[in-house]
Amino acid sequence: MALEGTRLIGGLEPQQLAVQSYRLELVRGPEAGLSWELGAQGARVGKGPDNDIVIADATVSRNHFVIEPRPEGFLLKDVGSTNGTFLEGSRVVEAYVKPGQEVRAGEVVLRLKPIHEGVSIPPSGSSTFGALLGTSAPMRKIFALLDRVAVTDATILLVGETGTGKGAVARAIHDRSARASKPFVTIDCGAISRSLIESELFGHEKGSFTGATHLRRGALEMCTGGTLFIDELDDLPLEVQPKLLRALDEREICRVGSSKAIKLDLRVVAATKKDLRVEVAEGRFREDLYFRLSIVTVPLPPLRDRIEDLPLLADRFLEGTGSAWDRLPRSFRERLLTYHFPGNVRELRNLIERASYLDGFDAVDPSSFPTEQRGDGVPDTTEFKLSADYMKPFKEAKEALVERFEREYLKRLLTRAGGKIARAAREAQIDRKYLYMLLSKHGMTPNEE
Repeated sequence: MALEGTRLIGGLEPQQLAVQSYRLELVRGPEAGLSWELGAQGARVGKGPDNDIVIADATVSRNHFVIEPRPEGFLLKDVGSTNGTFLEGSRVVEAYVKPGQEVRAGEVVLRLKPIHEGVSIPPSGSSTFGALLGTSAPMRKIFALLDRVAVTDATILLVGETGTGKGAVARAIHDRSARASKPFVTIDCGAISRSLIESELFGHEKGSFTGATHLRRGALEMCTGGTLFIDELDDLPLEVQPKLLRALDEREICRVGSSKAIKLDLRVVAATKKDLRVEVAEGRFREDLYFRLSIVTVPLPPLRDRIEDLPLLADRFLEGTGSAWDRLPRSFRERLLTYHFPGNVRELRNLIERASYLDGFDAVDPSSFPTEQRGDGVPDTTEFKLSADYMKPFKEAKEALVERFEREYLKRLLTRAGGKIARAAREAQIDRKYLYMLLSKHGMTPNEE
């Protein structure tokens, strides 16, 4: 995959199309701070001039070690050095090095450092990639990159706001790959109880915990030969992250309650609505797992940054309604083109469906869009007035007030989520079972407006 490198991504600048590469950084030794990029062939390290990385230190052998990229990671091999090669303090002859780990050769210390390099890639000449649509420059650049990486087994991280189409992109990648005939399995970290997510990922044996009444295969096992799509990755509990990292590194798992190893053959596509670099910096996400999943990073632009794609998308959503973009009322088109769509493409689809089936296009204006934000991205200031009966006993007055609040909150939540329970639970940051209980309490259904 030959991609033209531009500049290193550093700090917390906006994410861009990027591929991951690795460097060996000199931590201790002559000219500490120097680093060398590891190419496809790896590197030979020593003080002899015939090495790829030459380190002029008396404790380093003429030919000390080699480091080679493999599908499982970087393989470190000592080549008969005098003072030995050490990985994280232990002398090794041959071992795999993980990102961030330190290698000592004699008295010289080097660290394997992953970096993300922005890619300069000409926009695709096509306005589609699978079921995806877009004529805007950002989308055509994404299509060009996906054309190259979808056919590989590279792990891909999709970054974008809610509603930008991360799930559709993941499916398009799978359909374009050599794994297209194999399973495409989705696991939504935000819609699964924290106590159950390990079982959902790895599976469990019968009787392994209370409620485990039968054997269950996890998502990693079920997508054998295919693609695992990990959605809402930022909601993955911190305590489960090292287990997922180990599974991806070693390509094997054990079901909960079992010690039998199960080999994995899968490709991983992950998606997040948050900047994981920030999550790593603040201790909410493991750095090593971030580097393992971000081999290729694809940030998806919000609809407001690709508004020229709106007519094309609208035509897709209007299929079957007997209408098309250029036949819509002019006032409706103008309102769409000036709206900021905080809910992105999903909001556009829901809006068009609602207008075509319920309100009619002439009746719709931004204040009736299924969101609680105005077009300028500022939260809607329309308030729901809650007034208490101060003449009642405290407990009765409080219960009545809470009941009215709960019902109004649920009504607005379901409207924003388009009636989807999993999405509503994620947005409200409550468990789905609790959300169902609240809906039942108030006699509401997921489709209630």
